[in-house]
Amino acid sequence: MGYKIKELRIQKGMSQAELCEKSGVCRATLWALETNRKRTTTTKTLQRIADALDTTVDAIFYANSV
Repeated sequence: MGYKIKELRIQKGMSQAELCEKSGVCRATLWALETNRKRTTTTKTLQRIADALDTTVDAIFYANSV
């Protein structure tokens, strides 16, 4: 999942800081997700990231959804 968030963010030309600002998710959480560190997150957080990337949570989880 984390690699997909990073991939989508880079495709959109966004830095981590920009995605954090747009989604309201703290940078430590985003970094942990993108680097696959053990981090529990909520569906609300994933939805905020997906919305900021103009995608769906499904697209983040499933490669064929994009």
